[in-house]
Amino acid sequence: MIGFVSGTVHAYGTDFVLIDVNGVGYRINFYHPEALSKGKQMTIYTYQNVREDEISLYGFLSLEEYDLFIKLISVKGLGPKIASNILSRASVDAIITAVETGDIDFIRHMPGIGNKTASQIILDLKGKLVESSEDAGDKSEELGDVAQALKQLGYKPAEIRPVMKKLTKEKGSTDELIRKALSMLMK
Repeated sequence: MIGFVSGTVHAYGTDFVLIDVNGVGYRINFYHPEALSKGKQMTIYTYQNVREDEISLYGFLSLEEYDLFIKLISVKGLGPKIASNILSRASVDAIITAVETGDIDFIRHMPGIGNKTASQIILDLKGKLVESSEDAGDKSEELGDVAQALKQLGYKPAEIRPVMKKLTKEKGSTDELIRKALSMLMK
């Protein structure tokens, strides 16, 4: 398996990059054209997908992005192309927050994702994306409660998402986290 490719950008498009590694060109499915420029030296972490009729590489800017991709493709019905598209549309932190808080609307608006797949992603990955610690399960449950409370108060997912990201670093009971979230939203 090819874990990463390090070389010079030879050419690129909106969904691929050709990396020259000592005279050999690797075509990598890569969805971050904003990070590319011709002649730039770079390292791209890769996932090698082997199918009956094709062998392809999917590229990522960081190991965190790669790790989330691996977890996404473990979800039933989610292939590498759709998982890569998800990662091209949102940051790793935003995706993790959406999964941990059960924000089905955020996930459903990703390319190629419908209600059923969005629900499956949350079902399969909730609690598995955060750092493992003693209170990770309690924390994700508390954050889910906070997000639900904010939704019931009439806040939109676009307003809730940034607050939830900040709350992942906060400590306190569910009530305290709701108060903190409300104070952030009032600013």
